[in-house]
This record gives sequence, structure tokens and C-alpha cells, in this order.
Amino acid sequence: MTISQEMPPDEAAKYVVPTYFVNSDSPEVQQFVARALRHLPDGASRTDKAVRLFEAVRDGIRYDPYTFALTVDAYRASTIAGAEATFCVPKAILLAACLRAVDIPAALGFADVRNHLNTPKLQELMGTDLFVYHGYVQLWLNGKTYKITPAFNMELCERFGVKPLIFDGKRDALFHEFDIRDQRHMEYVNDRGLYVDAPMEEFLRVFKDTYPRLEQFNRERISHSAEGVDAGFAAAGKVP
Repeated sequence: MTISQEMPPDEAAKYVVPTYFVNSDSPEVQQFVARALRHLPDGASRTDKAVRLFEAVRDGIRYDPYTFALTVDAYRASTIAGAEATFCVPKAILLAACLRAVDIPAALGFADVRNHLNTPKLQELMGTDLFVYHGYVQLWLNGKTYKITPAFNMELCERFGVKPLIFDGKRDALFHEFDIRDQRHMEYVNDRGLYVDAPMEEFLRVFKDTYPRLEQFNRERISHSAEGVDAGFAAAGKVP
């Protein structure tokens, strides 16, 4: 089910409720939120909480495009909350759940983006520079809407020379068009709209159809038969 990007605040309030994937009432999500907000004062504003949760998801879980799961249940926020590394879609699901857990309305958004910076290995496996179903979050805060993506952790941004995404509660935090060397970085080419819950069966179908080699690589990785990793996305790797 999609929702309008122009939804009034009273309607947006429906998007604080838990769903199957955005299960904000789960103990795992509640614990993640408690850890993220533990240093905020008791009277912290909704904006303060939104910013801190964005940073916790952005930097607390490393970005790695090779970690995509092949089953729908792996994309529940309660599972993602315990991950060491994952990619944009699970991170968006977790952030939406964290925001809903503190009564901030949050919708899941998906867009196709063209990535102009890539590692040779990932480019070869994908066969394209188009990332389908890139995940982001739209939240309603103080009568305004903001689109934010917690995908790239700060350390990865430094490694790739990408401008980090900062959410300050005053403006969107979407991918930058250019990197720190003014080379083209990300280009949004198709917005797939906003959702109450994650359309995981459709996402997995499109992902497998678009990236068959990457899916096969990941099946082998999951079965522990894949050799080598992409150092560009490893915990302490270097861009080739």
C-alpha cells in the first residue's frame, strides 16, 4: 500500500503503528532505540530524537551491498536491529521502525538511483550502475516532511570520498549529486513512491531479475562457498 507524499499531518499519524516489517513494537527495536537515545536528556525534542536515531542507524550498522538476504523475513526491523552490516533497504526499514517507536510518523520510500561511483567487482556483478529499489524514509516532523537515507556510514563515506549525509531536522538528507572531488555521485532517476510497509516480495523479485549474477554470488556467499570479498565494502577495506 502506497501513501501520498502530500499527506496532511493528521493522516500521517497513522504511520506510527507497527507493521509486519516495520515492527516498531518488537523488543529488538525498542532496545536499539533505547541505546541510541540513552544520552539524550529527558526533555529531548522530537527533532533531537529523530536526528539521533538517524545517526544510530547510519553509523551503527555498516553499509555493505553484498549482504542482501534472499528471504522476506530477514527484512523485519527486529532482525535488522542486530545486524553488523547491511544495505540501504534494511537500514531504511529499521530507521522507520525506530522513528515510529518514538511516535514520529515514518513511511518507507523507494527509488531507482544511478551510482556513478562503484567498485569494479560490484559493477561486474551488477552489470549496471542502476540501483533499483534504493530505500529511504520520509518522516513527518513539526508539520513538515523530510526525506532521509541512513545508508552510508561515515567511515565508508570517508573511504570513497563521498560527502556524508547529515540530517539536522531542518532539511532532507538524500544522496549528493557530486562527491567531494565534484565527480558525479548519485542520480535519482525514478521514485517508486511511499509505503506503509515494505513490499518485500516485489522487491526481491525485481532485485533477482535485475541482478542475476549478484544474486548467485550471494547464494554462494550464504552457503559459505564464495571466495574473496570486495575490500571496498569490507569493515576496514580500501577502494580498489
